[in-house]
Amino acid sequence: MATLVVLGSGIMATALTTPFTDNGGEVRLVGTHLDRAVIDSIKTTGVHPNLNLAVPANVTAYQLEEAAEAFDGVDLVMSGVNSFGVDWAGEQLAGLLRPGMHVIALAKGMQADEDGNLTILPRALMAHLPEELRSQVSISAIAGPSIAGEVAIRRHTSVVFTGEDPEVIAMWKGLFETDFYHVWTSTDFVGVEVCAATKNCYAFGAGFMHGQLQALGETDPQYVNFNYGAALFGQASVEMTQFMELLGGQQSTVLGLPGIGDCFVTSMGGRNVKVGTLVGAGMTFTQARDQMPGVTLEGAAAIKVIGDAFERLTERGVLKPVQFPLLRHLHAVVAKDAAVDVPWKMFFGSNGSGV
Repeated sequence: MATLVVLGSGIMATALTTPFTDNGGEVRLVGTHLDRAVIDSIKTTGVHPNLNLAVPANVTAYQLEEAAEAFDGVDLVMSGVNSFGVDWAGEQLAGLLRPGMHVIALAKGMQADEDGNLTILPRALMAHLPEELRSQVSISAIAGPSIAGEVAIRRHTSVVFTGEDPEVIAMWKGLFETDFYHVWTSTDFVGVEVCAATKNCYAFGAGFMHGQLQALGETDPQYVNFNYGAALFGQASVEMTQFMELLGGQQSTVLGLPGIGDCFVTSMGGRNVKVGTLVGAGMTFTQARDQMPGVTLEGAAAIKVIGDAFERLTERGVLKPVQFPLLRHLHAVVAKDAAVDVPWKMFFGSNGSGV
């Protein structure tokens, strides 16, 4: 029986214990320092309080100080933290991993150095490991349109497992795939992970469609704002393709589950869309963020990281100022509290900005 140890007991990491245990596996779920109440709930009631669902019977919960016990004798590891916890998780794993272990990561986002060079989060995670150990463990990731609660209650879900070693990601596929959790594999590690990060950015922009309608005071259910949203979605597709050119992914990756598929489901609702709706209705981003205390806004965080990097890359001549007009506008909204003023005339390759 395969045993998986998971660092982080958030809703997605916990939801993924369902397909793994459906295949006969055992999971050791280790909470972070922020998850104490979650782990206490699972230990005492068997229920994850944020999912409001019982965890599978083959899941055992551990507090962080019990991590060494949980990792003992296990070769399969999931990093279940979000993008804000990647550096912390890397530091923890540096002391918990052993040669021969396989790690699969969930966090969506990117990091940038002082020159604006962008890095996908699985590699940022592994950078915290001692160099010798880093070469002796594998890193893979999960991406694609996947809402945690739907996975936990076994709704049909299609995802992509990605990494550089096809044999390793095939192994992960075999451990997780069920009759409801459908897994494809891709060795376009950079392309898949860049899509996973940027779709959160563009989902924030998708909220403008709803917010702008609210600002107009329109209540007619017959005529809404789908034309507006469709244009934003189209430009997002163009820019995700441009990201592949910039960072080295495959353009075909954008057309499948990690790109357009995931961007679609993320744009349908959730935290990124909600804060984008508030901004579209007339709030500054700071005001909108303050309306959602305690909520993790990964899309806004990615916009800030990528937008700041774009400014440095533009200064260095790597990018032209007219490239990525939608992402740059989202950055102005998030980082500079600019009002929504979509640069429509720069979309779809106008002024030399696109494909």
